[in-house]
Amino acid sequence: METWTILRAALLTPWLAVLCAKDLRTRRLPNAWTLGGLAAGLALQAGWSGLSGFVDGLSAAGICILFLLIPFLVRAAGAGDLKMLAACGAFVGMKSVLLLLLCVSFAGFFVAVGMLVTRKVGAARLKHAFRTLFDWRYDRKAGRAALPPKEDEGNRIPFGLAIALGTLATLVLAQLGY
Repeated sequence: METWTILRAALLTPWLAVLCAKDLRTRRLPNAWTLGGLAAGLALQAGWSGLSGFVDGLSAAGICILFLLIPFLVRAAGAGDLKMLAACGAFVGMKSVLLLLLCVSFAGFFVAVGMLVTRKVGAARLKHAFRTLFDWRYDRKAGRAALPPKEDEGNRIPFGLAIALGTLATLVLAQLGY
């Protein structure tokens, strides 16, 4: 394993573990941790590769922000998720940013399915969405009125876990040459 990958994994793993624990417990990702991670990723890139490394990390962080911008604007993702993904993008750089987004997306799907199966998150909104799309006999107005409030924490999937799993998978796959 190359030194650069070992260094990033050694710095990322405890940071990701703390953020996952916070997100699972409170469904919140604190600014101090997410923005601190972004600053650390950019500093690491700059320290390893100079100005070109800083620009590389900043560009990857920007692409990650654009990836989650629309879900953030429609309130499907939180600001903490946006900042955490940007920080992870800064750590992996432009060479692996698309792989990162793919891995995070797959991890998000599996985390969501796992939480639905284990009933750690409510499925009412998902059922309503599917019935609205595929059941022409469904009373949309009555269904919408019966939904739990959007602010209910039991309806939110802690996407920080998916970001962490996707980031670690990206480091492993990038090391393997993907």
